[in-house]
This record gives sequence, structure tokens and C-alpha cells, in this order.
Amino acid sequence: MARKPRWTKTAYESGVATIDLFSWDYFGDFIYDIMLNSTSFIYRGHRCENWVLESTLDRLLRKRHGYLDEKHANNQLNRFKYAARGRRGTNPPDLKTDNDWWALGQHHGLATPLLDWTASPYVAAYFAYCNSKSDDTKKRVVFALAQNAIRDKSAAIVKAHTGTGKPSAIDFFKPFSDENSRLVNQGGLFTNAPVGVDIEKWVKQNFKDETRYWILIKLRIPSSDREPCLRELNRMNINHLTLFPDLYGASAFCNTSAAIKSYSG
Repeated sequence: MARKPRWTKTAYESGVATIDLFSWDYFGDFIYDIMLNSTSFIYRGHRCENWVLESTLDRLLRKRHGYLDEKHANNQLNRFKYAARGRRGTNPPDLKTDNDWWALGQHHGLATPLLDWTASPYVAAYFAYCNSKSDDTKKRVVFALAQNAIRDKSAAIVKAHTGTGKPSAIDFFKPFSDENSRLVNQGGLFTNAPVGVDIEKWVKQNFKDETRYWILIKLRIPSSDREPCLRELNRMNINHLTLFPDLYGASAFCNTSAAIKSYSG
């Protein structure tokens, strides 16, 4: 007897593949069968399938100005540098790059051009499912991004750039600062994409002729599987208690334990 389908590829366009899992039960199968040996991929979870891969700063600036410009991002960063003076404790570590400043701001609620990613598909799944708010769609999404392919394409864009503005490339980085313990626990890193361009759109623009490889994967999973997903991830020690090593994480863990049957003791 043929095995019951566990997932289906519903779309493929310019390096972007959309995969629908029929159940959370098959998430581990997909990772083991398809992703296990693909060490280049990084992951990000979204509560709603129609949320795009754009930054909080893009959304904020578009709402205010109606358009996006690199100078708006520069203004935001300079404001934060001045506003942070005297508020980082005694002898704070030196932040050498703008990306380090952005990462610090991201950790403390600043609207930035950064997106958080993780090396773990299961951590990404946790962030896709942990929020209990009612959904705009019936699917949660885990994105997988081919880091090496994006790096190579970005390097080619930078090399070929001859204009005066910033080249339309994507940066990947991990801050060395000790000021973000959450990032360490989450196996985290950041992308910094061109202002006003979400990452899926960037991939489609720069991999138009790609027909063999998946550069960005949109793994869609039923929202209705939230509770079994969170119970299973908690058994794997993936929860707010481990991902947020502070009182906020402890409180959120206790709230989830109270809300979901058989979540913890």
C-alpha cells in the first residue's frame, strides 16, 4: 500500500518553494528527509502565512512616510546612538559596526532593518506557534533560507555595483556583544536586507532563472496543530524558559504551562 502523503510542493518560482505539510506530525520527517544535511539553511517562524519577510523599520517608515529611503534608516540609527548614551551601564562593550548597534536596539525593542533567524528549524517552529492570538490565516510558516547562496549572490551584487548608493545586498551577522543572551540561547543571527525590499521579493528578483535549487522555502503547517507542537517542543527543551533566560521567559513559560494541558508538571 502506498504511503499517505506527508507534504506537497504547492508552488515553485524563482528559487522560492512553498511546501504544505498535512500535519505538524510530519515536520520532523521533512527536516530529517530533506533538510538534515543542508547545513547552509537558517530558519525563521511566522504566526501567519501572509506575513512577509520585512523588517519592523520598513513597516514603521512606510506607515509614516508612504515610501522608504536609506536616509530614514540612517536617521533612526543616529537617534538610537544618541538616545542610548549613559544607558548601557558602566564600561559597556564597544560596538564597532552599525549592525552591532542595530542588534542592540533590536534586543531592546527598537524598530530596525534586521530580521532574526536561527540555526534550528525547531526553534523557528516554536516562534511560529508560541503565540496564541487568533490568526489571519489557517497556516503557520517556517521559512528556510539558503545562507551560502544568498551570500554569494550578495557578494556578486556588491562587486558589480557602480552607483553612489548602497548596493542591494543582504548582510548576515552574529553580534559578538554579550548584551544579548537571548540570541545565544536561540542559536540566533540576523539578516539586514535593503531598505524597502522583503527577502522573498529579493530572492525572486535575483534568482529569476533558478530551476534546480531551493533558495527560500516556505514550509506551511496547520495552525490547528499548535498545542501538540508546543508539547513536543517542550519535551525537546525548546520553550520560553530556555530561549529567554530571564524573568520574562520564566513568566511566559508558566503562562503556557497553565494554558496547555499536559504541557509541563
